[in-house]
Formats: sequence, structure tokens, C-alpha cells
Amino acid sequence: MARFLIRRTGFLLLTLLLTSLLIFGMTRLLPGDVARVILGREAGEAALEALREELGLNQPAPLQYLAWLADFVRGDWGESYSTRLPIREVVVERLGNSLMLAGLTLAMAVPLAVALGVLAGLREERPADQVISIGALAVVGLPEFVTGLVLIEIFAFRLRWLPANSSIAPGAGVLEALPQLVLPALTATLVLLAYIVRLTRAGVIEELRQDYVRTAALKGLAPHRVIVGHVLRNALLPTVTVIAISLGWLISGLIVVENVFNYPGLGRLLTFAIDRRDLPLLQAVAMITVLIFALANLAADLIYAALNPRIRLG
Repeated sequence: MARFLIRRTGFLLLTLLLTSLLIFGMTRLLPGDVARVILGREAGEAALEALREELGLNQPAPLQYLAWLADFVRGDWGESYSTRLPIREVVVERLGNSLMLAGLTLAMAVPLAVALGVLAGLREERPADQVISIGALAVVGLPEFVTGLVLIEIFAFRLRWLPANSSIAPGAGVLEALPQLVLPALTATLVLLAYIVRLTRAGVIEELRQDYVRTAALKGLAPHRVIVGHVLRNALLPTVTVIAISLGWLISGLIVVENVFNYPGLGRLLTFAIDRRDLPLLQAVAMITVLIFALANLAADLIYAALNPRIRLG
């Protein structure tokens, strides 16, 4: 297991290094002049040149990259061009908000989706399977903003159970922010539902057709012991990877959901940085996003290896 962990950690570090090169290069290819964006259209050439010198934009690209990467690793992420606030503090605050939303979404989506997927797999081609499959696909077929607006109309305007706006105070805890978290979490849950349901269903159906299941039944094992102790252990292996990837998406990919509900998460911060061409902020958010995806995939690999020894010994 130790060798497996070392290999996966090395792969993670290499991924982060290559991604940092891509992020830096892509942000430098964005159209427009950063100095012009900051100072405005009326700024003179002397002021623009002085600002470029101050920000280090006149240095060769390799030197800019090395300086940025060294500062990022040390935790010195600089100041935002547009707000003049320390980038690390802003990103950490938004990351905390995104983690709250992601945690609630996973707590709602995973048990429900796995239960529905298992039920559909055990009732293959029966009415329960058809209802679950069609219902899940119908929900995921709707764009996220449509789902969010429908939920706002029902639960905020008609029933008046939950707030339509999910703005939360800086530093708010989970319990304090819970009323504002429910609707965006429910929207994200409906987006995830069909993928996890279909994958779980397919895994259960495939495992039920294996010889060992028939052997266990012939030996007289109770059906629930066969399903829980054998079928689910193997059927849920692919689902673990999907859930891990979904965590990365929930942390930084809920841009539409966060904008619909005005939720101050990492996704909205990313769009803010792009709109303002705030390169240091954009680079920091992108690196944190990649790091989260990499750590989520590493966690999925470790769980997968723990459940399936052939993976870590291969």
C-alpha cells in the first residue's frame, strides 16, 4: 500500500506542476492589457509602463512563471489587481463557502442516488427500475439554471419555506448558513443524481450476473448478505470515482448554480477574476481548483485500492 501511495503522490505532484505551466501560459494568452484594465482607458502610456514595471509584466515569461510559482508554494499569493485585497484570504474564505455547499450536496445526493441505483439494479426492467431511470434522466436533462429557478419559484415564492437569495455573511458557519444552502444544494443534487444512479444500477446488474453470486445463493446465504456483503462491495467501486470527481466539480464548478442563487463560492470568484482580468486571482483560483480535483482523485484511488486489492498490487 505504501508503494501505491508513493506512486500516486508523485503523479499528483507532476500533475500540479504541468497544470501550473498551463494555467500560467493560458492566462498570459488572454486578450487585453492588464495595466489598461486596471488604470482605465484614459491612462497615459507612462502610467501604464510604470504599472507594468511594478507588476513585473515586463519581465520574460519564464522569470514571471518561476517567481509566481515560488510565491504560490510559499503561500504568498499577492494582492488582487481589482480589489487590492490579499488573494489567499479571499480564496480561503470562498473555498470554505464552497466546501459547505459541496458537503451538504454530497450528504443529500450520495445516499439518495446510491439507494435509488441499487433499487433500480435489483428491479431490472421492472416498473420501479423504469420509473427511477426515466425520472433521473428527466431531471438531469434540465439546465442547472432552469432547475434552480423552478426550485426558487416553488420553495421561496409559493411555499415561502426557504430564501431565494443564498448570500451569506463572511465567516458564517454551517448552521447559520443552512437555510441559504438548501436550495443550491438541492439543485446540485438533482444534477448529480442521474449519473450516480445510472452508474450504481449498471454496477449492481453486472455483479448480480456473476458466478459468485449464484454460488453464494446455492450455498444458502441470505439474499441481503449476498447483496450487502458481496454485490455492493464490487458494484460501488466505479461509483467511488464518480463521487470523487463530483467533489471537485462541486467545489469550483458550480458557477451557474452560484450565480443563480448569488452564493459567494469559488465558482463566482472565478468568473469575477475572468471578468476583471485579475491574473493573480485567476491563477490562484485555478490552482486551488486543480489541487482539489487532484486530491479528490487521489482519495478515490486510495479508497478503490482499499476495496480492491488487485489495484494496489498490480
